[in-house]
Amino acid sequence: MDNNRINRDMDITRDELSQIFTDLQTLVGAYGDLSIAPLPLSEKALTYLNGDITHMKNRTEKDGVTAAAPQFSSLEALRAHIGECTRCGLHRNRNKMVFGEGDAGARLIFIGEGPGADEDRAGRPFVGRAGELLTKIITDGMGLTRDAVYICNIVKCHPPKNRDPEPDEIEACLPFLKHQIDIIKPEVICTLGRVAAQSLFGKAFKISSERGRWNDHRGIPVMPTYHPAYLLRNPSAKRDTWEDIKAVMDRLGLEVK
Repeated sequence: MDNNRINRDMDITRDELSQIFTDLQTLVGAYGDLSIAPLPLSEKALTYLNGDITHMKNRTEKDGVTAAAPQFSSLEALRAHIGECTRCGLHRNRNKMVFGEGDAGARLIFIGEGPGADEDRAGRPFVGRAGELLTKIITDGMGLTRDAVYICNIVKCHPPKNRDPEPDEIEACLPFLKHQIDIIKPEVICTLGRVAAQSLFGKAFKISSERGRWNDHRGIPVMPTYHPAYLLRNPSAKRDTWEDIKAVMDRLGLEVK
């Protein structure tokens, strides 16, 4: 079938098609929240719509119609798009979603694995004991403020009993993190802990042997280091973490005092 004819007959723009998908996702989520029977769609379609719209292929193999993934002009627009997310099972036990906080134009993003119990109650990232240590690294070590950087996690809801996020939970949330990165456009990313690094670089990544080495995520230099919670349990690792932070500061042109 002629692709140009399809596009003429549909008479629809890419932005409009993207909005249709977004509206369908919202409707599917609302039905689930109200315990209403699902829309009369195929299981494949419902599974697709329950995922993130960024999973749309740029071109479907069946009919060749091009569909553009959504673009977000701000973190606020992205947060509004996420809504009261039910895309994975973590929403069932959360108190508050932890989207992230800091400078929307930050040169540096810190990425952890997921909110803890303190963060779940507050709706803010890194506010417990591990958060206090991260804040000290940022303020006392780097000479910055928390407001000058951006802090977020791989998943935005608290995994029960502080367990590692499951692969399907990471898959559901990772597109939103990538949108955050695209909006902020940082010069450097610093991942905190094994889960954060593996989510970006694959399960083969070993934090014990590969931390401190520069990696790349879609053209942005990434420094993997230990999670502050690990440092609380293993104070001797603070020296290695400080070396990693100094490398980040050097890349950003910040003075090491």
